[in-house]
Amino acid sequence: MLIAGAAVLGVVAGVVTGYAVQYDREPTPLPPLSQPELSDSKTVPAGASTTAQSVNVNRQVKTDGDLRKLLVRKPKGATADKSQAADWMSLIEYAGDFKKPDRMFEDMLRDDPRRIATTSWGQRGEVFVTVNLIQFRDDDRLSAPEWGLGQQAYMSHDDYAGNNGKPIPGSGNGRVYVYDEPLRKAGYEPVYQARVIARRGDVVMEIWYMNNTRKVSEKAVMSLAKQQLERL
Repeated sequence: MLIAGAAVLGVVAGVVTGYAVQYDREPTPLPPLSQPELSDSKTVPAGASTTAQSVNVNRQVKTDGDLRKLLVRKPKGATADKSQAADWMSLIEYAGDFKKPDRMFEDMLRDDPRRIATTSWGQRGEVFVTVNLIQFRDDDRLSAPEWGLGQQAYMSHDDYAGNNGKPIPGSGNGRVYVYDEPLRKAGYEPVYQARVIARRGDVVMEIWYMNNTRKVSEKAVMSLAKQQLERL
């Protein structure tokens, strides 16, 4: 035990001495970078036209402005729903569209949403579309990706789309879900539907696409999803 104790003290003393020696020495310059033709390694200053609101300085400036302006425009010939034509939606209104609004409201509060921009339109009395842009604060946690993935997680269940959806090319995380079965309610014609869930930064993009005469065209929904992602 004495020998072991002496060995430990010897190691500790050696470490302390080493730190003391290094502390008194001048810093050793780092070797040059391996790139042979690195002409300028200094940070390039902002140009004269750069402002605090420019995208070069603040990449969030696009979604920090009026989020409603980033909503996709309704197609030619479509009729805008005046009650939700490029407007804001409250959290209570949004949660009210789900099967369990109280649970959705609580989940959304936990994820700290910032605001919801929405727009709706109809075509030929048979196609009805609603687009929601749900922006999260993402201050203490990355709520937007968590919430988006959480919504996608249950879409393959039989009570919902019943399938895993199709990826939106180039989105990295977006998917288009065309429901296998229409929504049926006594006294009403069946309604065929699709849902899009994708994310760009702190904004989750959601599209509800419904048709009351025939199955929803996946091609049409995918095209709309791409347009909205490009605007974001």
